[in-house]
Amino acid sequence: MSLRSDTLRLSRMEAVSARPAGAINNVLKVLLIAGTVAFLAIIGWNLRDTTVREGDRAPVFSVHTDQGREVTPEHFDGKVLVLNFWATWCAPCITEIPSLNEFQRKFRDKGVVVLAVSVDKNPEKYKRFLQRFKLAFETYRDPDSNISASYGTFQYPETYIIKDGRVVRKYISDQNWLSSDIDQYVQSLL
Repeated sequence: MSLRSDTLRLSRMEAVSARPAGAINNVLKVLLIAGTVAFLAIIGWNLRDTTVREGDRAPVFSVHTDQGREVTPEHFDGKVLVLNFWATWCAPCITEIPSLNEFQRKFRDKGVVVLAVSVDKNPEKYKRFLQRFKLAFETYRDPDSNISASYGTFQYPETYIIKDGRVVRKYISDQNWLSSDIDQYVQSLL
């Protein structure tokens, strides 16, 4: 064997052994690109806006309130549901409770139901709060925030006025529920 044939044979072997490494590199590149695309798709899906807006169908839920009543946005047959998300640790939530209480008393016999869904984690603190403040409206504790999450709510208080299964008005932050604007609007829904 000559040096030249050995060199030629060696370069053929290197070429053959280099092909699988190149193929492996191409497969790894494709997998890396596919993984990146999948990762970005998952992030994009999770960051989509799930906020419920006026005019949207109200997300479906069903609760048995602390007062023993079953409430779901679909079973109101022309009545108005005022769905309020709150917590005992939320100062603006506490600020609006007296006017929300009076609002419920005023509209109770006219077909308006207020449901205040608390996101409190601590059941004892929640119960003490309800005992201290005699509320005129329905209450429910949702410690896992499942209902508020379905509405895209992350700041409190946030309130949705629902009629015929649709969100007709949305309020972010505390409200004076005895204001003439809210009064006139609710009257127009009845």
